[in-house]
Amino acid sequence: MRIATWNVNSITARLPRLLAWLESSGTDVLCLQETKCTDEQFPREELRALGFESAVHADGRWNGVAIVSRVGLGEVTPGLPGGPGYDGVQEPRAISATCDGVRVWSVYVPNGREVDHAHFAYKLQWLEALGAAVSGDAAAGRPFAVLGDFNIAPTDEDVYDRSAFEGLTHVTPAERAALESLRGLGLTDVVPRPLKYDHPYTYWDYRQLCFPKNRGMRIDLVYGNKAFAGAVKDSYVDREERKGKGASDHAPVVVDLDGAAVRQI
Repeated sequence: MRIATWNVNSITARLPRLLAWLESSGTDVLCLQETKCTDEQFPREELRALGFESAVHADGRWNGVAIVSRVGLGEVTPGLPGGPGYDGVQEPRAISATCDGVRVWSVYVPNGREVDHAHFAYKLQWLEALGAAVSGDAAAGRPFAVLGDFNIAPTDEDVYDRSAFEGLTHVTPAERAALESLRGLGLTDVVPRPLKYDHPYTYWDYRQLCFPKNRGMRIDLVYGNKAFAGAVKDSYVDREERKGKGASDHAPVVVDLDGAAVRQI
């Protein structure tokens, strides 16, 4: 089974690339973030033509998440149970589903903006709620993973230059402690291999030639429980999808699972 996560930064803008990638990559389950569309605008029919069912949680603002699968889609839960709101709004940043026996969550963690901003406090509250919400799935015997754009680089090695992020979000001790708490539920960081260079960055800013200069960050993460991590055969960042006209500023992270091992659980 091939499972992937991808912040597409507008599914409308990225649809031709997304459909082509799904056809060529052999992906069975894809977790999407930052769809930037309403529920009605989501391209269900185009995905259905390729054999994919869709579970969507979106409101047309700057967020939106989805899970698309060609191996079944059940137990769909939109939203983050017990999650905080921001400016009185429960943002569409999480959705979960079961696909051929594997439980997955697609998450788009709040950015945080600035360390002294109310959005940063919201980010930490949201991560705490995420841990509480996934704890049951994490402890279950069946394979489970939470995948998505976490907007946090787990270590200093996960940014191209730690000094460039001094005083900024994404690298603070508080954010990394929140990730550590999540891993403490029995989850493993499934670190992908890079297809080029030494480190598997997943995001490169559009500005200042960050992609050609490989000034990236690893902020798109896959955290799996024992049953999931034990079935991983390979994982990589599909850096090719960050190239060329009309690309998202994120690349897909792909995880290959041993299907036989998953079905035996």
